Amino acid sequence: MLKTRQLTADNTALEQAVAAVASAMADPSRVKMLCALMDGRAWTATELSAAADVAPSTASGHLTRLVDGKLITCLSQGRHRYYRLAGHDVAELVEQMMGLSWSRITPPETTAPKTMREARTCYDHLAGSVAVEIYEFMQADGWLEPDGSSLTPRGREAFLRAGISLSDKPRRKACCACLDWSERRFHLGGEAGAALFIHLESKGWIQRVAGFREVVVTASGRVAIVRHFTG
Repeated sequence: MLKTRQLTADNTALEQAVAAVASAMADPSRVKMLCALMDGRAWTATELSAAADVAPSTASGHLTRLVDGKLITCLSQGRHRYYRLAGHDVAELVEQMMGLSWSRITPPETTAPKTMREARTCYDHLAGSVAVEIYEFMQADGWLEPDGSSLTPRGREAFLRAGISLSDKPRRKACCACLDWSERRFHLGGEAGAALFIHLESKGWIQRVAGFREVVVTASGRVAIVRHFTG
């Protein structure tokens, strides 16, 4: 009887926690803020109010809900306060929600600039048409399991051969298929996606555009990506 009561109490606590997370996300303005924070940077309340197209006073209430829901954290630096996603698990949740949502509506024609559609950050990994092409090559060449949930032995060997570091015991998803909102196809997420992004950036094959999610593929990068990841 005691075990049954404890199990019931645990289930109730879990249900309340799930409802709290869902409630924190259940507003279009808060969703806009979470999507803006998917670039991996820390944003000010003013920047997030502009991204959500709401007044600063309204944004303050939304940010409080997101902080209380443990979806974002607030960082103080001098007189300034910055907000960022609470962690990789939150970014993965937002990605999953975006993918689930796209599958239930008729996607509108995207109005995103061509450069953003080609390459951009998606939290800590690469998104856009370039990233989708890389993912499709990895799938076709047997680097990934069919559902994109992990690298195959061939894939791990290819990553290591390319000099891309991978943890033997990652603290997050080792690999995942992340639905690309502009391409409506998958790109590489998880630890493998982050490691690939770091590798491409360290080689000078891609460059971030300061203050934006846009990523520039350099001339040498275009050649290297074709040679190593899409050829």
